[in-house]
Parts: sequence; C-alpha cells; structure tokens
Amino acid sequence: MHQPRPLGVAVAGLGFGEKVHLPALRACAATEPVALWHPRRERVEQAAAAAALPGTDDFQALLHDPAVEAVVIATPPAARFSLAQQALQAGKHLLLEKPVALSAHEAAELERLALAQGCICAVNFEYRAVPAFQQLSLMLQQGWVGDPWLLRFDWLMGSRANPERAWNWYSQRQEGGGVLGALGSHAFDMLAWLVGPVRQLQAQLAVAIEERPRPNGQGMGAVDAADTAFLQLELEPHWDGARHCLPAQVALASTARQGRGCWLEIYGSAGTLVLGSANQKDYVHGFSLQGSRQGEPLAPLPPDPSLSFQRSWEDGRIAPVSRLQGWWAEAVRQRRPMVPGLLEGLAAQQAMDACLVSHESQRSVSLAG
Repeated sequence: MHQPRPLGVAVAGLGFGEKVHLPALRACAATEPVALWHPRRERVEQAAAAAALPGTDDFQALLHDPAVEAVVIATPPAARFSLAQQALQAGKHLLLEKPVALSAHEAAELERLALAQGCICAVNFEYRAVPAFQQLSLMLQQGWVGDPWLLRFDWLMGSRANPERAWNWYSQRQEGGGVLGALGSHAFDMLAWLVGPVRQLQAQLAVAIEERPRPNGQGMGAVDAADTAFLQLELEPHWDGARHCLPAQVALASTARQGRGCWLEIYGSAGTLVLGSANQKDYVHGFSLQGSRQGEPLAPLPPDPSLSFQRSWEDGRIAPVSRLQGWWAEAVRQRRPMVPGLLEGLAAQQAMDACLVSHESQRSVSLAG
C-alpha cells in the first residue's frame, strides 16, 4: 500500500520543543520537522543551526511557509492561545502542549476555531501513550477491580523545592504557572481517560515558597501560583461494573522534598490496582503496575508486550510523545478527530478553573455532565 508522506511540522518554542518534540518528530515515521520558531532571533538561530533546519522569529512567516502543514506549540502557557489562533486561521493543524490556554473560555474558542477551519488538533497528554498507563486502562475497562470504591492519586515531586530556583512564568498564576498547569492538567486528563469525567470537586491550594530570586539579580519576585494542591473529587466511571460515582483524593506538589513520585491507587469490590513510580528525574521511566484480587497481597503484574515501545531514549518523554505524534499525523491524513484533542484539553482546563473557584470560595464546585 502507498504510505502517505510524512506530515511537515514546525516546532514553536525551544524548551520542551527542542528537547523532546524535535527528536520525537524525527523518530516518528509519520512526521517530519521542517522549521523552528522562537521569538528571540539569537535563540532560534542557535537551535536551527544545531538541528539543520530553517528557523525564524517571525511567526507569520513560519505560517506562510508551504512546507509547514502543522505546528507544535510548546511555548509557555500564556503565549499558546494567540499563537494557536494565528495557526488555525492559517489552516495549520496543531499539537498543543498543556494546558492549552489560560482559561476554559480560551480553550473553547480554540475548539470552535479548529472546527470552523477543519484543522486537526492534538494535545500532548502523553501519559495516554505510556505502556503502563495503557495497560491499566485496558484492565479497568475489563472490570478488573469490579465496582470501584475509592481512588487515591499522589503526585509529589521536588522539582521546585529549591527556594533558590529562579522566579519566572512558572511562579505567576496569570502566566499559567504553578502545579495545576504542570501536573494538574495531566492528572485531570488521566482520570477522565482512565475512569471518567469529574462531576464535583473541592480544592485547597497553597504556595509553599512565596518568593524566588529574580533572574536579573534585582531582588526577589513574589510567587502567587500554587505549588501544592489537595483535591476531593467525584468521578463518573465510564466502564462496565461501576454503579455510582467514585470518590477520589488527589494530592499534587512540585515542592515535595524527597516526594514519593507519582502513585495512582484504585480500590474496588473485586480487586486493587496500583500504578506508580518513585523516579523524580524522569516522569515516564520507572512505572510499574501492581494488582491484588480476592484478598491476595499486592504483586507486580507483568508488562503487556503488545504495548511496549519499539525504541526508548535516555529521556523517557521522547517515546510517548513520538507515539502521540504518530496518532496525530494519522488523524490528520484520515481527516478524523484526534483524541486526545481540544475537547480533552477543554475538559482539563474546566477542572483547573473549577479548582481556582473552589479554593477562593471555599466551596465544592459542580461540573456539568
């Protein structure tokens, strides 16, 4: 059979974009990186020379390049909405980093524009492409735990536990910084995918490190973006065997010194499943799945070889991102909706917005079904 030509993709943003998206695009047979963009000319020239690709600091010029069929937007959150709007108006397909915008209103506007323009948009919820998570999803769909009784999700990381780490956009709530955007966006998508949508939540947010040194040496900058979050949720399970909403407790932190990492526990009438990793350096490598049925002790479950990556990298993020990029390219070529896409990004953003409302009002918030 004739194989479609690779999707020509530009990368906008040269942090995660250069470290992860660029090698992932090159590893994916269905995609080809064709250009780079960054607002600082010297930065994009440096990256373009290293990657042997065209580079520009002019986003409109990038969008007018006929080789650019699609754009990965991997900038800090505050820039994503405007860049995504411009790309969609130019008829370019998108792969957005998460969170996709700064509010549910912006995320909904991007979804409306993508539909109007006929563009296929993906969101980089890459845990959907990690084998251990895929295996957990299949087991839940098959009713492995029976009627779900309780979910507990601890994601306790120490990446920002050093108070000397510089103040930047991550420290600012209005710039999309903080643990809700960094971990919460992933967490809400994981739960929606693995279990079902959030129907009710109550949130308590806190800032552990209230100021950080400004990178220019001009004193300290105030931090107002939460670096810890405690959430009580009600989830509506979408798999067979679930008879009622599932109560869930979620703890997120980016300032947990020697934090336990990422651990998801699901308890039900027929069994227990625990997925977790204590690896603080790589949020993909190190995950293992354990299970228990009929009151037996928890025991490791063998990985499903059909879900494994064909290749891995020292940076564990590259393999799942490349897998997700392949799904996106296939959706573009087949002109069908992408999952995870903007609808999933919108759902996560609605939950994050509800967390802010709940914290400020000290009340539980309902999300529409």
